[in-house]
Amino acid sequence: MKETARSRITFVIAAGIVRPAMNLLMAKKWIGLEKLPAGGFIAAPNHCTEIDPLVVAHMLYNQKRMPRFLAKAGLFKVPVLGTVLRNTMQIPVERSSAGANRSLQIAKEVVDGGGAIIIYPEGTLTRDPELWPMKGHTGAARMALESGIPVVPIAHWGAHEVFPRYAKRFHIFPRKTSRLVVGEPVDLSAFAGRPLDGATLGEATNVIMDAITELLATLRGGQPPLVRWDPSAHQQSPHGRFIERGGAAGGSAGGSSGTSADDGGTGTPADDGR
Repeated sequence: MKETARSRITFVIAAGIVRPAMNLLMAKKWIGLEKLPAGGFIAAPNHCTEIDPLVVAHMLYNQKRMPRFLAKAGLFKVPVLGTVLRNTMQIPVERSSAGANRSLQIAKEVVDGGGAIIIYPEGTLTRDPELWPMKGHTGAARMALESGIPVVPIAHWGAHEVFPRYAKRFHIFPRKTSRLVVGEPVDLSAFAGRPLDGATLGEATNVIMDAITELLATLRGGQPPLVRWDPSAHQQSPHGRFIERGGAAGGSAGGSSGTSADDGGTGTPADDGR
């Protein structure tokens, strides 16, 4: 999938709208940007609020990396949004096995061309009451192990205070800060040569989720749960909302941003107002 003139123009227009809006909504502090690979890679962030994609896309675009997401196919049918998604060459994901495999193949083509693909291993907003990363899906691990593509864990914390999970409105005041940290590419060398069966992919996914969770712990403080939240064990669907919009999800994570990224991160923070 090669970038087109239309794609570049649409990115510029969208960035001209989104970046000022994000800077208005919250301050930002980005750490570890030097760990982003020069070539193609999979970015694997945590997922706790609907505006997460804008947080990650803002960071990558400012590093001159065009962000491309695996997005639900239904979003491509939404007026205006669908046009933007298609013109910026985002990748639709169908729930069928054949559709999912095709999506991963397109994503691989983007990465092979030096692009950045954002895959949320959790597949949807975390169901964990305290917003810790929950059990992951295996798509990112499969793509990485099949093609040797680096997986870069990313964690961010604070955007959920501006727009809480399933919220109806933004909470701009008092001003919040979104903190984001980029980790070292996940070491998946232990899985080299192993068959890509369910056991291997599950173990590799756990390694990726552990890396994301560790980064998040440096941002917010506190101790992540010993057992990662599994929606199926709590009679929750792995996709879609599990509470009504604006309803209570339990826990208290939405009310505190925890420890500053400067306390546990590495690298140079970036908050240049762009």
